[in-house]
Amino acid sequence: MFLVSGNRPIEDVYEEIRSVYREHDHPWVIGYSGGKDSTTALQLVWMAIAGLPEKERTKPIFVISTDTLVETPVIVDHVQHTINRINAQAEKDKMPVTAQILRPDMEDTFWVQLIGKGYPAPSSIFRWCTDRLKIKPSNKFIKEQVAQYGDVILVLGSRRGESMTRDQVFNKYQIPGSRLDMHSQLSNAWVYMPIEHFSTDDVWTYLLQHTSPWGNDNRQLASLYQSAQDGECPLVVDTTTPSCGNSRFGCWTCTVVSRDRSMEAMIDSGEEWMQPLLDFRDYLAETQDPEVKQEQREYKGRNGRIRFSKSGRLLYRTYKLDFSKEMLRRLLETQKEIYEHDPDFSLISEAELHEIRHIWLTERQDWEDSVPKIYKKTTGRELAWKRYDIALPGHLEHALLRRVADKHNAPENMMQKLIDAEWQNHGLRRRATIHTEIAKIMSEDWRSLEEVKSEAQKRQQPVAEMQKAASAGA
Repeated sequence: MFLVSGNRPIEDVYEEIRSVYREHDHPWVIGYSGGKDSTTALQLVWMAIAGLPEKERTKPIFVISTDTLVETPVIVDHVQHTINRINAQAEKDKMPVTAQILRPDMEDTFWVQLIGKGYPAPSSIFRWCTDRLKIKPSNKFIKEQVAQYGDVILVLGSRRGESMTRDQVFNKYQIPGSRLDMHSQLSNAWVYMPIEHFSTDDVWTYLLQHTSPWGNDNRQLASLYQSAQDGECPLVVDTTTPSCGNSRFGCWTCTVVSRDRSMEAMIDSGEEWMQPLLDFRDYLAETQDPEVKQEQREYKGRNGRIRFSKSGRLLYRTYKLDFSKEMLRRLLETQKEIYEHDPDFSLISEAELHEIRHIWLTERQDWEDSVPKIYKKTTGRELAWKRYDIALPGHLEHALLRRVADKHNAPENMMQKLIDAEWQNHGLRRRATIHTEIAKIMSEDWRSLEEVKSEAQKRQQPVAEMQKAASAGA
């Protein structure tokens, strides 16, 4: 007899799952990442519900997997094949299961945010990627089911003991006397964790002793974990979920961790073709070095505001447009190298390139229209780029504007933004928005870098004097 932690027979786990399924009228949403924990949770639910008479399998079970579009390549095919097998087997076995892959909206993809808008590479203190790439797609789907059914039960492959922070969240939203917990952010969504008290040994023993009901080979799954960090990316529904940067089931671009030991291990174990990905990932990580930030980043944010740290230090914000151009060029070069291994695997999509171009033209004053030029020079190919109805400012106009700005001692970028605002409102019958745009542009902080640095020095003086006094007193 197979026993889990606490000498609990596996049949007791199946019966608990059936009990929860019968007790509530809500549909289930199961988060599936392709890793060991989410696979165990899904397989347990499948086996339990398959043990019910067909007439009692009344509530739909949605299996969702979030594809950030920058997933570690070795797991992409694994998840897609599994989703296909789940749907085929569910139809054959008359199971109320439907599996699908969720993806971020185009405006939220990693490359659109990083290269298009200039967001800095994610870090432990600014992990913007989690919300846009994982939480938003998952929560959007859950909210759609809530709107249709009233309530949903979210089934997670989360286990206690993996993170003190996560355990505190579990305790905070636990409902006494119930197998369901409240969701930390979404109303009308309840959380059920069938492997909450499983150990890592329980998970692997179960998977290796029980055949996958949809036809996967769990031993192949085990091999994916060999010589790599034993971790995975669960369905992310809140910001307390830890980074997946040390996992084969995370993003290959992850810079939240200092080193991607998992990708290093994969390369060492025979996946040498992934070396260009690791090189690009390390290149992104290097942009977090304080010594290079002034060269690569703007001293203002996308909102035009300037920020200082508590100590008075100037905080450099989004990447400069010129550096974004260099990142795009390097990414396309990396993609050329990956094509030699797999011509069907794209690092950045055509749709993302079009979105980046649009952002650069409308928000970042790229009057040279650089994306098509960079793409052609790097790849030797052309895309069907959108043609605009009116002529855009170009290199000659930029040179003229620079001379005018210098002559009148006016911020060059401010004048570019004003011209772009007029261009974007050109031909509209109602031009009320142009006044709002002008007011927004004029309200930005247009001080020069030298002026801002001078203020930073003034802010730092009292702090330095306090530290000096404290040191003398000690």
